[in-house]
Amino acid sequence: MSFRHTLGSLLFILLSPVISHAEQFVLFDVTFTFTQEDALNSKPSQSHYYVKSDRLNPERPKDWTSPVDYRNGTVHLRLEVLEKPAGDQPTSWSVCYIPYKGQNHGYGCIGTGAYSKAGLIEKDLSMTTFWQNNDIIWSEGIKEMHLVLKDDHNLHAHKRPDPEKFFPTKVRMTLIQVSKGATYDPKLVTELQK
Repeated sequence: MSFRHTLGSLLFILLSPVISHAEQFVLFDVTFTFTQEDALNSKPSQSHYYVKSDRLNPERPKDWTSPVDYRNGTVHLRLEVLEKPAGDQPTSWSVCYIPYKGQNHGYGCIGTGAYSKAGLIEKDLSMTTFWQNNDIIWSEGIKEMHLVLKDDHNLHAHKRPDPEKFFPTKVRMTLIQVSKGATYDPKLVTELQK
């Protein structure tokens, strides 16, 4: 093999695009029952289920912008509604990112969208288009998550005159953060294989 052929092969290998696997991580995976009493007694805000730092992935990045860019990627939201009161009342959850450091309002939220029956909801959402996403300083990391039970008009469930249509409910919610340019790969989420 000539030097020129060897050099050409080496350059081809070095300059070829690298095929990488999806950069993703599970931010949290929680299963819980939420009662009217839970909603009324949650503090500091009612109708909130709090996923504190100790229940988030301890290996989540401190900086969501570098060296892997999760801030400009997507989030795969997986909501498994295990139990829901009869009556098909449209229900939703706001899922709020609470950063270590924020600006303006200091947090931002994605939403599950309304659902009326038990079952599985999955969706991929852009990290740059959800409500108040720019109020989070992503390079400082995420401290906790607030899950807020609401009706389909954005009213907190505890304020409704018919709480029996919302409580009790049991759900499993999982958020998988996917880096910019990558695609969610469910095969990489071992938690969901259980």
